[in-house]
Amino acid sequence: MSLTLYGLKNCDTCKKAMKALEGAGQAVTFVDIRADADLPALLPRWLAEAGADLLINRRSTTWRNLSEADRERDALDLLSQNPTLIKRPVIERGNAVHVGWAKDVQGLLL
Repeated sequence: MSLTLYGLKNCDTCKKAMKALEGAGQAVTFVDIRADADLPALLPRWLAEAGADLLINRRSTTWRNLSEADRERDALDLLSQNPTLIKRPVIERGNAVHVGWAKDVQGLLL
């Protein structure tokens, strides 16, 4: 089953994930979250599958630069307006959505 990896071209974690997945013989399609992803179609499903707590990268520079009022906005609106807030990579395999590249995600996909 092929995988779709959503991330940023210059993201080191996304590069590591791509390399590991391809090295394990997985067919991986890369989609740039900022430039090529259809976020209005993807975000509702990602939020339903993974939840805002996992999907929003609260350790990012983008998050730290947001006002308190912006941080309280609806997750769908917030992530639509600030795609770099999405924790990366987001990997889809079939109907499953995996967020990040921690050991648990690696164990499921490698």
